[in-house]
Amino acid sequence: MIVEGKGTVQITLNEVTYGVGNVYFVPALKNNLLSVGQLQEKGLSVVFKGDICTLYHPMRGKMAQTKMRANRMFTLISEKPNGDDEKCLQTTVPEITKLWHERYGHLSYKGLNTLQDKTMVIGLPKFKAEAFTCVDCLNGRQTRNAIPKQATWRANNILELIHSDLCGPISPTSNSGKRYVMSFIDDFSRKAWVYLLANKSDALECFKQFACKVENERNASLKCLRTDRGGEYTSSAFNEYCRNKGIKR
Repeated sequence: MIVEGKGTVQITLNEVTYGVGNVYFVPALKNNLLSVGQLQEKGLSVVFKGDICTLYHPMRGKMAQTKMRANRMFTLISEKPNGDDEKCLQTTVPEITKLWHERYGHLSYKGLNTLQDKTMVIGLPKFKAEAFTCVDCLNGRQTRNAIPKQATWRANNILELIHSDLCGPISPTSNSGKRYVMSFIDDFSRKAWVYLLANKSDALECFKQFACKVENERNASLKCLRTDRGGEYTSSAFNEYCRNKGIKR
């Protein structure tokens, strides 16, 4: 059987109208089918006694009563809604496409149509896959800009560019109670210096000691410092020190 749509229908019992959602439109069915669970979700109590089914409203009492038919089904007669014209409340054919698109791991619409045209799947309902915007597919196709394999600018002399990073807290701590590791790498010589810190707030003092040490050893000034956007490097005190020393960031 082909599902051609899904929407909401109205059922009127004893002058009370209920909206039943997620109803499938299947023209091949000779009768409308309504589950007991749908009625209970609307606040009705369903009581079966012998071959009689009775529906009760919590405030209005008995709403309807029907007898079992030969096929073990109960016929529920709905009153005609007010007004001469019967109106469709909601139809959402694209939701069928979305449902099977997700069930098949976000298969393309062309792929869904191929499965149906070539009868590749047993039990797959026949429907025309229509294009719609799938937010998850859009997010999955997003890519970040490629990271260059080589830096656009490299240092030509020692201390012309220093890379620095801070990691931690590490566990377990060192014997002296240090929990952070601060590193400095010279871009030209690739020489590295590593310092252990007790707290992140010690980063500025560590950098001051490092800059003083290497500048005296090399008789040169540190010209540029490259770091991430960690708070230890972006504090006002750290930025002010770099400005006073003429160190570019």
